[in-house]
Amino acid sequence: MGSALIAITILWGFVFIYAVMATMDFGAGFWSMIYYNRDKTKATNIANRYLSPTWEVTNVFIVAIVVAIYSLFPGAAYTLGTVLLIPGSMILLLLTIRSAFLVFSHVADHYRKMLTYISGISGILIPALLISVLPVSHGGFVDFSNGKHTLLIRDLFTSPNEYAFIAFAICSTLFLSSLLLADYSKAAKEWDAYKVYRKDSMILGPITLLSAFFIMWTLKSEAPWLYGKMMDHLPLLLVSLLFFIIGGLAIYLPKDKNGMRGYPRAAVIAVTIQYMVASYVYGHAHLPYFIYPDLDIQSGFTDPSSFRAVFTIYIIGFLILFPGFVYFWSLFMNDKRYVRQKSE
Repeated sequence: MGSALIAITILWGFVFIYAVMATMDFGAGFWSMIYYNRDKTKATNIANRYLSPTWEVTNVFIVAIVVAIYSLFPGAAYTLGTVLLIPGSMILLLLTIRSAFLVFSHVADHYRKMLTYISGISGILIPALLISVLPVSHGGFVDFSNGKHTLLIRDLFTSPNEYAFIAFAICSTLFLSSLLLADYSKAAKEWDAYKVYRKDSMILGPITLLSAFFIMWTLKSEAPWLYGKMMDHLPLLLVSLLFFIIGGLAIYLPKDKNGMRGYPRAAVIAVTIQYMVASYVYGHAHLPYFIYPDLDIQSGFTDPSSFRAVFTIYIIGFLILFPGFVYFWSLFMNDKRYVRQKSE
């Protein structure tokens, strides 16, 4: 189980990084659509400026997730690919459409409004579809009989837990992206846009927290095995809640030297830590299953020699790519020529 545990930790790390980065990316597209005709706030310009260089980087991690599944858990890849064929195909189609329109939005001015709306709508649908995979893994929605693996779509989409996760995905997407765009607006000294995104984050924060409680409430009846194991880590869940409160206080209470309320960067950091702790609790409680109770990580794991080779490649790749990502992010957030560029 030791090697399989290391492998699933790598995979879960990719999932968490992609979840946070993609949430901010998808949300930025949605806010760009919402504020498209509100030029006085410059909120759309801020969202587009953030969105432009990040969506390509974000897509690197979804590729890493797919490669990790097939290289580290080939025995589980077939089952997951079969079960998730329909939602996976829908996600891939929406990602393709969104990426294509993000590319052409920079050269097709006549269609920019349509492209913005497509990016915004897909930016909400994709997180909802992505997170719908999690309730499938809780058990009860996959028929393993007769040597076939069939997703029970009707049962899945009549499950309150499914809609709890979807609500959480949408709220988290909008909440995290509004926090980051508030921070970005502040760095750009676009105070009207900052006030807009700060207000959005203050509204969406409590709603996101309620959706998280709704997930736990539905888990108690639909996946008691998972709920019980998560409650075994109640202290960590309370730590997660504490960081969420710290993030809320950071965006709501203090005034800075410019007389503006809120420290959005502190809020982004606190809320990201909160999501990290909560995802650890969920992931740890989910072990050792991919899909409860029929598919676990050990049965789908690759052979030891292949794991050692793949693990070595991942370490080398991480050492090469991570400094590049850090450098990109520091340039993106700190380059005043880009952050504070004037709107056309």
